[in-house]
Order: sequence, then C-alpha cells, then structure tokens
Amino acid sequence: MSSEELAIVFVAISLRSIISMSSYSGLNKPPMFGDYEAQRHWQEITFNLEVKLWYTNSTLNDLQYWGLDYPPLTAYHSYLLGHVAERLNHSYVELHKSRGIESKEHKSYMRFTVLAADALIFIPAILALSNCMDRTFKKNLRQKMQLLFAIYPGQMLIDNGHFQYNNMSLGLASVAVAALLCDRNYVAAFTFTLALNYKQMELYHSLPFFAYLLSTSLFKKRYIF
Repeated sequence: MSSEELAIVFVAISLRSIISMSSYSGLNKPPMFGDYEAQRHWQEITFNLEVKLWYTNSTLNDLQYWGLDYPPLTAYHSYLLGHVAERLNHSYVELHKSRGIESKEHKSYMRFTVLAADALIFIPAILALSNCMDRTFKKNLRQKMQLLFAIYPGQMLIDNGHFQYNNMSLGLASVAVAALLCDRNYVAAFTFTLALNYKQMELYHSLPFFAYLLSTSLFKKRYIF
C-alpha cells in the first residue's frame, strides 16, 4: 500500500470516527428508538433464538418490534455481533430486557462494529475497485477514485451517523465490480451473490450484473477465474 493510500485510509477512518461521536435518529425516542435499536435488536434475536425462529412471529420474536427483514447474511452478521456483545456485557442482548438500551458503553460498541465493517470490508473493497479501474481506464485515476469513494458523504452519514451496515453490501458489490473489470467473473458472481444476500437493495444492481455475466457466457469461449 502506497503512502497516498495510507493517507486516504486514515482520512476515511478519521471522518467516520468523528461522525460516530454525534447523535443518531431515534435517540431517546421510545418505543422504537430508531435504526440503532433495530440493529441491536437483531443481535438480541439471533443470539437467543434458534435459526428457524429468526423470521417467524412468536411470543419470543414480535415482528412488529423491528422484525428481522433483511436477507440471511445480515442475520448471521447480527448473530456474530451478538456473541461478541454477550461476551462484553450480557445485558446488551438479554432477550426482551435489553430493548431500548442506550448506555455509553453500548453505543461505543455498536459504533465500533460499523467502523470495523468499514475497515475490514468497505475500504479494502474500494481500494481494490479503484486499482482495477486504474488498470482498465485512464492511468493516474487510482488516488482520485479512492478519495472520492472513501469520503462520500452519503455512505458515511447513513452508516456512521444514522446507523446502518450498508458498507457491508456496498463493499461486497464493489469487490464484484472490481472482479468484472479484472475478468474474474466467477469471483464477481460469488461476491455479488453475497452482497445480495446481505441487503436486498442490491437488487438495483442485479440487472447489469446479470446482463454482463450472461453476455460473457454467450460470447466468450472461457472464463478467467
């Protein structure tokens, strides 16, 4: 990684950390407490209930209270985070009793999980994408694209401010686009499938992926893995 890329990563993480220190929608607003509580509640549900009950309405899982309505990869991500939360403090995911928890320590944990997704998935993905674009299109495009992707306000404000994990699905989709640009079509199909199984908003991007991959299967003699 070049010094320029390290600087871009530092700026990206710094800006996200600053935004994470602010308030968020739903704070101190019962009974639903906003998307922050939705993400926490999914950790509570997936940690405490069997897999077959995650999407089923019951006395243990009231779907009217932030019912899990994202695809399975989101559920398993919540399951993993729920286990980490339980090790830190059982009250974070205690079934029913944890609803509406807004302690400073829990907020720090939840904000850190978003930053971790940025650092482990989204930022490496946009670095890979910009590198592939630099090889495929104009030279010297890499740093400009990296900076543009890294400090895009919409993604930071929604994920690190409002509180979401769009960085997971967008990161996986970015890897898929990078794979297409580098003629790694199997990798692109796999990573885009992961993105779609994380968040259904990737359906917006599914038609271009389908059309491109179909055209390569019809007009190319072989795939490059």
